[in-house]
Amino acid sequence: MKTRKSAVAGMFYPERCHDIKAFITHFESQIKGPTCTIAPKALIVPHAGYIYSGYTANLAYHYTASKRSDIQCVVVIGPSHRVYLEGASIALYDTYHTPCGEISIDLAFSHMLEKQFSFLRFHPTAHEEHSTEVQMPFIRHYFKEAMVVEIVYGDITAKELSDVMDTVLTEENTLLVVSTDLSHFHSEEEANELDNICIQAIQNLDIHALSNGCEACGILGIKALVHVAEKHHLKPHFLDYRTSFAHTKDASRVVGYTSFVLG
Repeated sequence: MKTRKSAVAGMFYPERCHDIKAFITHFESQIKGPTCTIAPKALIVPHAGYIYSGYTANLAYHYTASKRSDIQCVVVIGPSHRVYLEGASIALYDTYHTPCGEISIDLAFSHMLEKQFSFLRFHPTAHEEHSTEVQMPFIRHYFKEAMVVEIVYGDITAKELSDVMDTVLTEENTLLVVSTDLSHFHSEEEANELDNICIQAIQNLDIHALSNGCEACGILGIKALVHVAEKHHLKPHFLDYRTSFAHTKDASRVVGYTSFVLG
């Protein structure tokens, strides 16, 4: 049995299950209550270390779990930070290791997607990727019976990615997770301005605005989701925005994080 081993446990999130659960318990204690009524089909979540963006990501998973008990598969799509990729890589392992237990990979669906899209291949080195991996402990916690699909993208168009998302969104009992952080290493004031462009563009499903000042490492994933949202009648709901300043108290160089649910 082939397992997608953890690559960033102990760095981006704890390597002990007990400590992951402590983080999630703390995040949950900070939640003010439900904020909307939609049943999410897709999420936009950040992928930094849990001390920076874990609360923001957890909000989306917590809310989704409260609205959907039917989720059997979670498809996680994130940008490659470590290796250059033409197209995108889909994980063709049997299981995905997390400190809180193994998650089964939906190999049948993964193979189907690989056959359907010529730009989807399996490149094992692409799957030592934190943008997707940091989502898995949340998925394991909130959707214990769900299988996962991991897609890491590189040199690809937003249209190609949106075609994959289109297929995913037609599946019943499936949740799409799009992973991205926002602007990197500006001052807090500059980051707030730049990140507000992204947030407003997502709220308005305005794909053109995303090309006019929005900085995000997963910008292609955001554009792809915004592109396909109208077809699937998805309405975005903003959950949270913060920067690393909230943790570091250093306003000179920050990274921005947001979360949305779409349904």
